[in-house]
Amino acid sequence: MKIEKDFWIHDKTLVHQWTKVLRFKPDRKIVLFNDNQEQALYKIADFRGQGIRVVRLEILDPASPRQDVYLCFSLLKKDKNDWVLQKATELGVTQFIPLMCDRTEKVGFNEERARRIVTEATEQCGRTDIPVIHEPQSVESALKDLKNVKVLIAEQGALHLLSTNPQPQQAVLVGPEGGWSDAEKQIFMDKKLDKLALGQFTLRAETAAITAAALLGHYSSAESLR
Repeated sequence: MKIEKDFWIHDKTLVHQWTKVLRFKPDRKIVLFNDNQEQALYKIADFRGQGIRVVRLEILDPASPRQDVYLCFSLLKKDKNDWVLQKATELGVTQFIPLMCDRTEKVGFNEERARRIVTEATEQCGRTDIPVIHEPQSVESALKDLKNVKVLIAEQGALHLLSTNPQPQQAVLVGPEGGWSDAEKQIFMDKKLDKLALGQFTLRAETAAITAAALLGHYSSAESLR
């Protein structure tokens, strides 16, 4: 979609949401953005049949994360994945890589549902970019894909953070409830990966994922000692 001055929206899902769920009325102001991370303030000018006409009022500056942040998290049970996707999107994560760790208990992952959740979270928090959802993969496979990215391992129990120069691309790996296996720990040691300190208390896996996202997204210069 281009940031045009005046156009009709015919997307059935969007029209239903605006008219039946949100009950938007003419003159309602909304912010729209496209795949080029352009956004503008529009006004609803008319409803006709299954279409909505909008008129552009003002072009706005894009609002997207300044860095490329990867959150690689072990798949969780029940609706905890949804919560991690939603909150991490609000915190500025740009890429999600679900992990199938040695001790991961959850095996299914609905990518379509995940994309819907991050899209809704993007709209809610005012971002102009939608995070990328990758297919679930093993720790070893993820590290191969991240060979040109600064990778950190979320570490519970660490107390101090070190300030370093921000990296244009950073990733953090968050393990399952049962922790990393010995084989996975050996991979981290072999690759000499640094740790991201999460604090002195033991966190649930979903809390650890959100904490890591916040640290990397808002305090990207914070890293702990190896």
